[in-house]
Amino acid sequence: MKPSVKSLLLGSACAAAVLGLAPNAHAWSLQQAAAPYKGETVTVVGLDRPSYKAAQKLTPEFEKETGIHVKWVTYPYENSLKAETLNFVSHSGQFDAILSDVVWPVDFTKANWVVPIKDFMANKDLADPNIDVKDFFPVWRHAFTIKGQLVGLPFDSYAGLLYYNKKILKEHGFSGPPKTWNELLTDYAPKLYDPAKNLYPYALQSARGETQTADSFTRFLWPWGGRYFDAATKKITLDSPEAIAGETFRQKLIKFGPKGIIADDHSQVVQLMGQGQLAMVTEWSAFYTTLTSSKAGPDIAVTTEPAGPKGQYSAFGGFAYMVSAQVPKKTQDATWLFIQWLTSKSMAKPLLENGAVVARASADTDPALQAKYPYLAPMVKTWEHGSVPDWRPQIACYPYFSELVSQYGSNIETGQYTVPVGLKKLSAKLQHYMNSTGCWNSINVPKH
Repeated sequence: MKPSVKSLLLGSACAAAVLGLAPNAHAWSLQQAAAPYKGETVTVVGLDRPSYKAAQKLTPEFEKETGIHVKWVTYPYENSLKAETLNFVSHSGQFDAILSDVVWPVDFTKANWVVPIKDFMANKDLADPNIDVKDFFPVWRHAFTIKGQLVGLPFDSYAGLLYYNKKILKEHGFSGPPKTWNELLTDYAPKLYDPAKNLYPYALQSARGETQTADSFTRFLWPWGGRYFDAATKKITLDSPEAIAGETFRQKLIKFGPKGIIADDHSQVVQLMGQGQLAMVTEWSAFYTTLTSSKAGPDIAVTTEPAGPKGQYSAFGGFAYMVSAQVPKKTQDATWLFIQWLTSKSMAKPLLENGAVVARASADTDPALQAKYPYLAPMVKTWEHGSVPDWRPQIACYPYFSELVSQYGSNIETGQYTVPVGLKKLSAKLQHYMNSTGCWNSINVPKH
């Protein structure tokens, strides 16, 4: 009589058990890993942006599977660094999952405020063997690698993209968007500029603060060959011919924008685009859903940012989650389990479908998802060919560095200084600041 399939399976299982090879003896599961931390509460810093709303919506799944409670604390971006820094310097232990912009990890690691990722990855009870760190796009791994150590897992990851109104371009004789900045200025702008009809070819969000630094000033630095400094010689290079050329181009371009644009932030520019008053805008990938669900949504398409004379360098920005070093070890472990789950390959698709942007190649390059979310393909292309991780300098003294750039960038844009004079003054200010504070010694130069 032939043995049944069931008896064969049972026999195999028994044999494996005798040999110490019971099925799934070493299989890792989140539920099992979280068992010692059931009842722990993890406090997570978030922003009032789509990715965090998506994460909060999905968080109950983690809580149900692990028994770990998650408390979200939401801040406007402008207040988040101050809140986290105050938490650290006061040793309040208020936050467990620390959110870091790409320009903050030098500060956080230099002060030993966060736990290196390797500490968790080395613990087989905590580290998911399917975490696949290499599935994060290289530019994102490099952005959060300090002195050779990965210090955070990317979340809410952006690429600067060009959004354009297909209908408006077609009505004005254009079959598609410009491929270069020069085309936008010389070919498109004159034909699309019609203030009497509330129509403008392009708007550059330039509000004083990080928007001026990251979205306005820096956007016209890299594509023209300009750089903030030469780390090897410890010299600020913002008065170089290349930097002057880029910022001079910006001055020419903003003349075709709406009046008062230099005071506008992302929300105002996105609103103008959504109302059909703009033909084009460069904005973060995170705004795709907002723009396509607006009044002009059916006519809005997306592509990569235009290239400059020295190549295509698109705006680069986003965040990563890190574990606070100032909370108890048990809380650190529970926090790691949450961060690992949130940024995992398995969560990438659900996050995308709920409005988040992720840096997981397995999800972002999926043909079905790219067909459903047209911003993914240009975002991937940008990260692979048009992004640098130190788009903004990775230095310990970045906040005041950025404030100086914002101040003089705004003054140049309003015409208080000519481009050469403003950049010369800014270079002198930054040189003095970097020299007097010893900030040159804190520079992180990520791999490109």
